[in-house]
Amino acid sequence: MKQSVFVKLNKEKWEDYEEILEKKNPSSDDLSKIYIHLTEDLAFSKAKYPKTSLTVYLNKLSLKVHNLIYRNKPERKGRFLKFWKTEVPDEMFKARMPMLYSFLIMAVGVLTGAMSTAHDETFARLILGDGYVDMTIQNIRDGNPMGVYGSSDEWYMFFAITSNNIRVSFLAFVAGILTSFGTGFILFRNGIMLGAFHYFFFQYGLFDETILSVWVHGTMEISAIIIAGGAGIRMGNALLFPGTYPRSYSFRQGAKSGLKIVMGLFPFFVIAGFIESFLTRYTEWPLAAKLFIILGSLFLIVYYFIYLPTRTHHGSSKN
Repeated sequence: MKQSVFVKLNKEKWEDYEEILEKKNPSSDDLSKIYIHLTEDLAFSKAKYPKTSLTVYLNKLSLKVHNLIYRNKPERKGRFLKFWKTEVPDEMFKARMPMLYSFLIMAVGVLTGAMSTAHDETFARLILGDGYVDMTIQNIRDGNPMGVYGSSDEWYMFFAITSNNIRVSFLAFVAGILTSFGTGFILFRNGIMLGAFHYFFFQYGLFDETILSVWVHGTMEISAIIIAGGAGIRMGNALLFPGTYPRSYSFRQGAKSGLKIVMGLFPFFVIAGFIESFLTRYTEWPLAAKLFIILGSLFLIVYYFIYLPTRTHHGSSKN
């Protein structure tokens, strides 16, 4: 890459860094991010354009950031709280477009599963398995279509369901190693299963009951899979589109960002597993109780993973 092209691609970014460094008290997060980016740019400049004014400029700027970091280095108190309060929301804001892609892929999968089940009576068996379909049909005939949720011990279900939710979501994230297409495949496949499941009950005139019963826990469970998928796409995109950075460095940053998001999902996996194991089985609950759990779960997801990241970002931008 010619030096002029390298400067053109990064000049605006360096000018922004200078403005931040001129502030009276730049935040430690800003300093850390700037230092990481500048040292990468400096390493590239030293390798490609040694003994140039550009390398001297980047070296001085990097030293300035280094001195500010170690002069104001904060004690690592409240690290756990900081992770949940700022780091996860910050990474969610950066990954907002991958999150949208994840949601759209899942939605297309749901539509595909529903339409395929509508046009082929054997499709639900292909996707859900003969054993599950036969058991559910028998439960419907017995007047207890959601009987599968009350067929096992609550604590056994809790640990089994929670571990499975973690496994599926982590798989959706890790598949990003195979680029974004790997994660996309996992999301699409799960969407097909969800669509086939709901249309299967629709064919038996039980669509309303499945929506209310399944989404008591599904609101949080499916949201977690979509968010983990977004983290996987974030990692995959960092590998596919490294920008001006070395591909290996870009991938490491994308993986680190995505992993923080997935770790931020762990409390939601536990809550979803608890709801499915201990509450979903009570299908006779009144409509108001089911809606309260569904809407409450949706509020938690939207607040923490959409509203808080946006508010945190805009708040930091004003400082």
